[in-house]
Amino acid sequence: MSHHSKSLAIAGAFAAALTVHAAGPAAAQENEKCFGVSLAGKNDCAAGPGTTCAGTSKVDYQGNAWTLVPAGTCATIELPEGRTGSLEALDRDLPA
Repeated sequence: MSHHSKSLAIAGAFAAALTVHAAGPAAAQENEKCFGVSLAGKNDCAAGPGTTCAGTSKVDYQGNAWTLVPAGTCATIELPEGRTGSLEALDRDLPA
């Protein structure tokens, strides 16, 4: 390989590396806590009184149990009986 060819190959590799570095990793999706949307035992952490952490909610759609959902979608999640998710803990569907 000639000196000129080696220089072109190195320049091409360097340009490709810069392109990849400039693009960076794919943007991480933002999530938010959405209360009252998880099924019993399927919540993420901190489900409120009577529960300890992930997977400890006692009833479906427990108002004080949350699940991470894509940002901006919580209030649009449709649940039975016209209920929706909430960005704040709810007083509905709490275990007895």
